[in-house]
Amino acid sequence: MSDFQSIGVVGAGAFGTALAIATARAGRAVVLWARNPDLAAALEKDRENAVYLPGPKLAPDIAVTADLARVAACDVLLLVVPAQTLRPLCERLAPLVAAGTPLVSCAKGIEQESDCLMTEVLAAELPGNPAAVLSGPTFAIEVARGLPSAVTLAASDEALGRELVVSLGSRSFRPYLSMDPVGAQVGGAVKNVLAIACGIVTGRALGDNARAALITRGLAEIGRLGLAKGGRRETLMGLSGLGDLTLTCGAMQSRNYSLGVALGEGRGLTEILAERRSVAEGVYSAAAVNHLARKLELDMPITAAVDDVLNRGADIEDSIGGLLARPFKYELS
Repeated sequence: MSDFQSIGVVGAGAFGTALAIATARAGRAVVLWARNPDLAAALEKDRENAVYLPGPKLAPDIAVTADLARVAACDVLLLVVPAQTLRPLCERLAPLVAAGTPLVSCAKGIEQESDCLMTEVLAAELPGNPAAVLSGPTFAIEVARGLPSAVTLAASDEALGRELVVSLGSRSFRPYLSMDPVGAQVGGAVKNVLAIACGIVTGRALGDNARAALITRGLAEIGRLGLAKGGRRETLMGLSGLGDLTLTCGAMQSRNYSLGVALGEGRGLTEILAERRSVAEGVYSAAAVNHLARKLELDMPITAAVDDVLNRGADIEDSIGGLLARPFKYELS
């Protein structure tokens, strides 16, 4: 039996709601925190997140709150907020969370202002709390419905990682332990950028061959950044790397892929974002990933092209042409 009996889920978007449902299914006491008090009240009353994850029901024993102090009192906190909001959340948690309480980052992104991974943000803002990472190929609706899903649970502290696996795992939600939180985070962050690129390929009707090539060459870019940051190659071939990449780069359920499709079809980014409630992390991580790659002197042309399209007004046709005009090279380079 795990010592972690109460799990706080900080963030009531689609994935936070799904994790709350899955963790309750694993037999834990769950507290789900929503930033918006009106959303918290609706979740408590209706037992359904009609805004972000309509359909699946919250178990009766899942507590819902807008009081951050209440969720901070849990044995473990799953931080399921967009990457760009993690630091301000940590600032709010600092006076509330007990030293030693494990924090599990579930965000897939890199901070724009600092180029920091999420565990680097946690180490800076909450240094007294051990950190872990949960990442992998998961659509929230399938997790919530109890369909089989597997994720990476990465922690530098192996004992903590094992305890978290036992606490969160169930028959349908299967965490696999990794000792490489860096690799797990790089895989999750970069695949969102690549998913936008794959969506553009689909929206431009460039064909399945082009999408397969982009996924494969994109995986090479994930590998370069992961290794440069100290991650392990085998992690990047696992659930939080290759697994997440293949899921996200071909399904309209993916926020990043569907956004890329819309861009490829000729719609403007501002118009697309205005229609959406949920965050497409790749939009906000593209600049940070590209900046970090340049700082580390890494060749990541697909990432750079996506950043140019999203943030510098680059023409999509010109960006595609630039990629296709690159010199021929050895595949494993």
